[in-house]
Amino acid sequence: MNWVSGTVTAGYGVASGTGEDRRYPAGTIQLQQPFFLEKGIDLSNYFAGTLNVDLAPLKPVPQDPIFDGVIRWFDNIEERFVLSPVEIQAKGRRYSGLWYYPHPETKPDHFQRETVVELLLPWIDGLTVGEKIIVRL
Repeated sequence: MNWVSGTVTAGYGVASGTGEDRRYPAGTIQLQQPFFLEKGIDLSNYFAGTLNVDLAPLKPVPQDPIFDGVIRWFDNIEERFVLSPVEIQAKGRRYSGLWYYPHPETKPDHFQRETVVELLLPWIDGLTVGEKIIVRL
């Protein structure tokens, strides 16, 4: 896919554990990391939360995943996740990561708009809600 413009948007804070939903105080990403690692996907190089980017009007669908499978990660929560490579350009630099796509058919709650992608990336200092970035899925 070509590079597309997007806008950093606020998420629910569930992935990082900073939101109002306190069921997962450490965040869902930290809870899921060992289960992804068992499947051969190491998330340790990424911030344990997602960067949410609105790509409207584009409604992207994951392509060429490095992982597409089901993980039981908390009590009886079993979700299908698709992880695809992603790059962004922000703050004058390029960052590589993963498009983290909890499949809507198995995701229990905290749904995103169809135009929003959730990205796993290294921490990027100074990146704020409303900021324009460029994304390549």
